[in-house]
Amino acid sequence: MVVAADPYGRVRTCPLPLRAGGAGRNDRSHASGGTVIRLTIAVAAVLLLVACSSGSEPTPEPSSEPSSGPTPSSPSSSAPAVAAAPIDRRLAALEERYDARVGVSLLDTGDGAAYSYRGDQRFGFASSVKVLVAAELLRRTGSAERAELVRWTQDDVDAAGYSPVTEAHVDRGLPLLRLAEAAVRESDNTATNLVLERLDGPAGLTRGLLGRGDTTTVLADDEPGLNEVSPGSPANTTTPDAFVADLRALLGPEWLTDADRRLLLGWMSGNPGGDPLIRAGAPAGWRVAQKSGGAGPVRNDVAVLTPPDGRAPVLLAVLTTRLDPSAPYDDALVADAAEVALGALEAS
Repeated sequence: MVVAADPYGRVRTCPLPLRAGGAGRNDRSHASGGTVIRLTIAVAAVLLLVACSSGSEPTPEPSSEPSSGPTPSSPSSSAPAVAAAPIDRRLAALEERYDARVGVSLLDTGDGAAYSYRGDQRFGFASSVKVLVAAELLRRTGSAERAELVRWTQDDVDAAGYSPVTEAHVDRGLPLLRLAEAAVRESDNTATNLVLERLDGPAGLTRGLLGRGDTTTVLADDEPGLNEVSPGSPANTTTPDAFVADLRALLGPEWLTDADRRLLLGWMSGNPGGDPLIRAGAPAGWRVAQKSGGAGPVRNDVAVLTPPDGRAPVLLAVLTTRLDPSAPYDDALVADAAEVALGALEAS
């Protein structure tokens, strides 16, 4: 069973088998430091729906600080064991070296082998969430809507921040499908906001994720506000376990068609921005389809990895944040954490 936290920090178990461990600059979108999260009424309504879906018992307020160590999840009796203790020690050493908190969730979709370190703890997702934004658009739209020409203004670009694709097409616009690709492949902020508009805004995405079984991830803002996280608030956060569960759902037939799944994984592949992250920590020859995110002290990467020997995909989420909020993120921390987790999987 997965041990996961709902948007209020309440621990829940879910049917995805994960093995737990023990102790456990913006990605081209610029967020202002120290800004308090602004929850819209719509997002507050989604949080209420999430609370209702999680059970009838009283809902505690989220804690203002993460727990001092990871919460173990229950091992599956059928999945191969991943030796957790050595991984725990190596990840704890990385946390000390980088003065950071690290969350890792890993699942081998072939044999069910899994590992989780701080997997039920909340982290800001930053631009990594854009893969879920694009996936939800693909689920909801057909070819005609995807081909519609979308227009925007220079003011939209200026407000959103990093927007290399949309800034170059202010005068001409782009089809909706190209905007979804730009949100994932180039991490274009304005493109992300335009796609979110088609989903009924951040709250619309959160409701969509709830419909897919994700009762944890909460998107409260568009760009650049989605990078803003306040202690004790679930807004603009997820957990490593929840993100891996979303990646698992993306590989299944309920969320995307085969053609749309191939399209999305193509958008996640071959992007140079992902080279120093999970891809750098993956074994030689593994194909990595990923989406990174980063803002201030936060640096993340989520990935679908395909081994070269015909094995089923491996799913990995590495979410990190430096303990000093003024410290810049470090790509090497993500790569090192990925190398530890994937190396242990290979050795199991």
